[in-house]
Amino acid sequence: MRPIALPLCLALTLHAGSLAAETPAPAGPTNDPTQVRAGAYVLDPAHGKITWSVSHLGYSTYYGQITDVSAEAVLDPKEPVKSRLTVTIGTDSVNGLNDKLNQNLKTPDFFDTAKFPKATFTATGIEPTSPTTARVNGDLTLKGVTKAVGFDATFNQAGINPVSKAYTVGFDGRAVIKRSDFGISAFLPVLGDEVTLRLEGEFKAVE
Repeated sequence: MRPIALPLCLALTLHAGSLAAETPAPAGPTNDPTQVRAGAYVLDPAHGKITWSVSHLGYSTYYGQITDVSAEAVLDPKEPVKSRLTVTIGTDSVNGLNDKLNQNLKTPDFFDTAKFPKATFTATGIEPTSPTTARVNGDLTLKGVTKAVGFDATFNQAGINPVSKAYTVGFDGRAVIKRSDFGISAFLPVLGDEVTLRLEGEFKAVE
């Protein structure tokens, strides 16, 4: 899967923030991305997951998750081109909600997690599509193959999390990739080649 990666949605905040006046960001919550604080962020591991789905022999759509996702970002609302985002995915966390399937997903036919325990995504740029959405582009390395990946990101809100008390920025994302692009071609074409990825990301400011 061209997963992943997730969190790249942060670049959206950078673009919108570049249009904002130079005033202190409110504690929030705010749905205005121009009000997001500039600075360094890390992904909350409890709220940073990838839900994947694929056609199962044409009979159904099968769902699973990847739960070991970490990310670091630096947001610069004044100069979005200076923003940075890196994502690391632990492939051993791929979960098809079935013990036998989970074993198969970790074999060389699929993720080959013993040989390729990590996948990475590095953002390279964004294309704003509305005040709160963007097309995020980057390079995904999975199973030793690097390909350009794009996904649609949506800014949800930013502000002080009432539970953790940390300043938090939240996003959702969606991508569709071809697993065969990364050498994951087992059971094609009966098992779907296109994999849909739904991304969840809550980023906490580094104080």
